[in-house]
Amino acid sequence: MSETWSLHPQLDNDTVGIGDLPLSRLLLSKDATYPWLILAPRRTGAVEIIDLDHDDRARLMTEVARASEVLKGITGCGKLNVAALGNQVPQLHVHVIARRESDAAWPNPVWGTAPAREYDAAELESFIEAIRRGIGLG
Repeated sequence: MSETWSLHPQLDNDTVGIGDLPLSRLLLSKDATYPWLILAPRRTGAVEIIDLDHDDRARLMTEVARASEVLKGITGCGKLNVAALGNQVPQLHVHVIARRESDAAWPNPVWGTAPAREYDAAELESFIEAIRRGIGLG
């Protein structure tokens, strides 16, 4: 196993990088259907949260909470879905998804419910900049 951390190719393909937090790479899903952040801890070989040491677990939860606060503040969503599933991508990553009762999947999970919608360039740039400002990356 390599000692250098790298983002899983599927996550790299499905997301846009926002920046690096102390532990995690902060990503935005390219699917504009749902405002959707992903945090991927930069720890080689981490598959489950329990693979992180105590300090990194605490740091991850702090980063997830901060990303959740920022996403909720920007979107005004009524509910946040936070999950670390990893059934398709084994690398540890945590989804933070803004939900509304009016969204295409409500009240069900977002996976596979509606076709992915691409962000237009201006919308993507504006959203990423708001997240960066809110989380303190820019």
